[in-house]
Amino acid sequence: MNKKNYIVGIDVGTAEVRVGLGEPRPDGTVNIIGLGLSPSDGVRKGIIVDLEKTVESILSAVEEAERMAGTKIESAYVGLKGLNIDLVTNRGVVAVTSEDREIREEDLERVMQAAKVVALPMDREIVDIIPREYIVDGFDGIRDPLGMLGVRLEVDALVVTSLITSLHNLLRCINRAGINISGLVLQALANAEVSLTPDERDLGVFLIDIGCGTTEIALFQHGKLQKLAVIPVGGDHITTDLAAGLRINHQAAEELKREHAAAIQSYAESEPKIEVKSVGSNELRLVSERELTAFIEPRIQEIFQIAKEEMIKMGWSHLPPAGAVLRGGVSSMKGITEVAGEFFESDQVRLADFDVSGIQSPTYSTVIGLLYYVQRYQPRMYVNERTKLVKKRGPGLWQRIKDWMSDIVD
Repeated sequence: MNKKNYIVGIDVGTAEVRVGLGEPRPDGTVNIIGLGLSPSDGVRKGIIVDLEKTVESILSAVEEAERMAGTKIESAYVGLKGLNIDLVTNRGVVAVTSEDREIREEDLERVMQAAKVVALPMDREIVDIIPREYIVDGFDGIRDPLGMLGVRLEVDALVVTSLITSLHNLLRCINRAGINISGLVLQALANAEVSLTPDERDLGVFLIDIGCGTTEIALFQHGKLQKLAVIPVGGDHITTDLAAGLRINHQAAEELKREHAAAIQSYAESEPKIEVKSVGSNELRLVSERELTAFIEPRIQEIFQIAKEEMIKMGWSHLPPAGAVLRGGVSSMKGITEVAGEFFESDQVRLADFDVSGIQSPTYSTVIGLLYYVQRYQPRMYVNERTKLVKKRGPGLWQRIKDWMSDIVD
C-alpha cells in the first residue's frame, strides 16, 4: 500500500488505547481498514503515570491495527485530552502583501502565526490554533477569506495550550513506540466530527463526553469550538462507588456497570437476580438493579451538577438552542438523558449516534472522528521539539515472549 494513501489516528485514553487507520476518499469520508485496541494501564484521568506500561499499550494497539490493515504504521495524528488542556482567546493582525490585495495562503499562515504570539506561563506550550472567525478590513464573521480582496486581515482564534510535562510525556510514549507524530488534534474536535450535525454546531450545542477518568464539556457555536472545560470525574468513579458499596473487586464492579447500570431508580428492576461475590468470600449473593442504582445515581447527579456549573461559567444558565449531546461509555446507561434533562431543565438532550464507515461500536468513535477531522482540516504540527526523533521500534509483545521462551529452552 502506498504510504501516502492512508492516515492514522491514536487515542491514548484512561481506559484503553485505540488506533485507527483509514484511506481518505474523494467525497470527504474515510474508509477504515485497520483498528487496534489495548487496555491502557499507564494512564490515570487522562495523564500518563507509567511510561513503560503506556508504551506497551500503544505498541499492542498499533500492532493489532497493522495486522488488520496489512501495512506498517510509521506516523500518526494523536488526540489530546485531559485536565492539562486550556484554551486562550487571542487575535492576530497582518497586512495583505500582494499587489492586487488578494488574500492568499501565505497571508493566512502569517495571521495564524501572529495569533500565536500570546503570553503563557512557563509550564505551558502551544499545541494548536483554531480560527473562530476572520475579519477583513473591519468586516467580521468571515469563515474563509481565501481569495477575497482586502488590506488588513485579522483572525479571532483559540490558542490550545497544554502543560509541557504532560504533553511531552505523551509525545515520548508515542515516539518510543516507533511512531512519528504528524499532528495533534483536540479530542473535542474529533468527537464533534462524528457526534454533532452541522446545524447543531451552528446554532449552539454542548457536547458532553463522560469518559473513564474525566468528563469533557465543549461548547460549539457558529460552526466552531468556543469554550472547553474538563472535570476530574467520570465512569471510573462510578465503578469505584459500586466496588466499595457492594464490597466487590474493581473488575466485577466494572462488569456490573456495563451490563446492569441505570442512571435513575425508575429505570432499574427491583427483583434481586444479579449474582455478586464479596471480597474475601466465596459465597454468591443476589442483588437488584435498584441496589446498584443506589450507588450510581448520586455520582451521575454529581457529574451533571458540576457540568451545569461549568456551563454557567461559560455564560449559559440554560442550554443553547440545539441543547446538549451526550457521549462516552457512561452515556449508554438507561435513563441518563432524563437525568441530564432534569438538571439542565431542557428536553433538548440526546445521545450521540455513531455509525461511521460501517463501524457501529462507540469504542472507536473518538479515533475515527480524529481520522475524519484530519481528512477535513489537515492540522499542522505546532510542537516540534523531539517529535521527529523516532527510536527504532523493538520487537512486538508476542515476539518478546517467544524470545524469552527460547532463552529458557536454550
